[in-house]
Amino acid sequence: MKRMTNDFGNIIADNQNSLSAGAKGPLLLQDYLLLEKLAHQNRERIPERTVHAKGSAAYGEMKITADLSAYTKAKVFQKGEVTPLFLRFSTVAGELGAADAERDVRGFAVKFYTKEGNWDLVGNNTPTFFIRDAYKFPDFIHTQKRNPRSNLRSNNAAWDFWTLCPESLHQVTILMSDRGIPATYRHMHGFGSHTYSFINDKNERFWVKFHFKTLQGIKNLSNKEAQELIAKDRESHQRDLYNAIEKGDFPKWKVQLQILAEKDTDKLGFNPFDLTKIWPHSVVPLMDVGELILNKNPQNYFNEVEQAAFSPSNIVPGIGFSPDKMLQARIFSYPDAQRYRIGTNYHLLPVNRPRNETNTYNVAGAMNSDSYKNKEAYYEPNSYDDSPKEDRSYLEPDLFLEGSAQRHAPLDEDFYTQPRALFNLMNENQKEQLFENIANSMEDVNEKIIDRALKHFEKISPDYANGVKKALKK
Repeated sequence: MKRMTNDFGNIIADNQNSLSAGAKGPLLLQDYLLLEKLAHQNRERIPERTVHAKGSAAYGEMKITADLSAYTKAKVFQKGEVTPLFLRFSTVAGELGAADAERDVRGFAVKFYTKEGNWDLVGNNTPTFFIRDAYKFPDFIHTQKRNPRSNLRSNNAAWDFWTLCPESLHQVTILMSDRGIPATYRHMHGFGSHTYSFINDKNERFWVKFHFKTLQGIKNLSNKEAQELIAKDRESHQRDLYNAIEKGDFPKWKVQLQILAEKDTDKLGFNPFDLTKIWPHSVVPLMDVGELILNKNPQNYFNEVEQAAFSPSNIVPGIGFSPDKMLQARIFSYPDAQRYRIGTNYHLLPVNRPRNETNTYNVAGAMNSDSYKNKEAYYEPNSYDDSPKEDRSYLEPDLFLEGSAQRHAPLDEDFYTQPRALFNLMNENQKEQLFENIANSMEDVNEKIIDRALKHFEKISPDYANGVKKALKK
């Protein structure tokens, strides 16, 4: 057996689990293998994004209608607050020239220009994801991209990875369902997907998930409808969004939250920071808190959409992170990708620039167009009253951690309960579409990989496995 190594020949003992402080995380900066993988992935292609390459976007605003002051001090979530925003939709796996109406997860990234700085919520049109540890992310994305030898997309690679990482079954079931190809960007939901923190003015922490429910209604395409549409228009989603806004048919989403007290995480019965799982609404109900609207198209696609740079590291007081391992890694990976893709000073581009006052000691770097504001001090700490200083009143409450530093495996191997619940919610027509979509996606897939997939489907539900078998004519 060949031993796996990194680029410098160092043997890799575990390529499945990142280093974390305890099984629930958070991650440790000393995990140089994770950082190497993520940093290398960010530099694999130029100049387009390695994922979410093709996108459409618009400006708008979010208005909060509920009193959330008990949960967060963030100004963006105070009742009556109206916050300007920029929302970029995207396909995930395809390149810049990919067709809009392909079966794929859709990105749903929102940049809120709040009074306290930019807050970026980088999500998808699904509440879950394929993996729960970012250590696997570069490998997963490789399976969605082209084979470096043939330069072709590979169903075999995708299903090989999915069946060897059964935590992906929940997201795969969503992707292969009737919702796997949204008809337009306007007719799909958006989710923050990760678990985040809310912090109130008493310095109490709550865990929160963000939901955006389309008020246009859900509309999806079958494989046949998508193929016919792509033959006529590869930019169908871009065209629909742009034209709708141009004629004043502004798309809207209901803003909803799930909020869980820090002491109540055990109510879920599983790791609340596991990105492959949803929080059941019966345990953590959805709260209606406001509305999001898109009402203005960009004037220059390249300047505003292609150069838009999002990162979950951009947060504001009252909103924080969680020990979600995927979120923790994205805090590094996203801004690192932007620095590589569009430069060190990408934050100075108009679409990325915050609309509140900024005071920083970061200077110079390529394409720095900012005016220099500091006087005597160009460093911190310093002795000058007119120079920016830290403000420790904004420190977050302690997050208590436990456990040894190790490459911890996930806390559970329940890969089937939530996919089963989703499958049981489907009507017969939706199930038939699921079976056909999976069968179509298994073209040219190795028989042993198909058999492995069927064993997983059997554990979700015998009806699931039998339906796929029938569609495969096995």
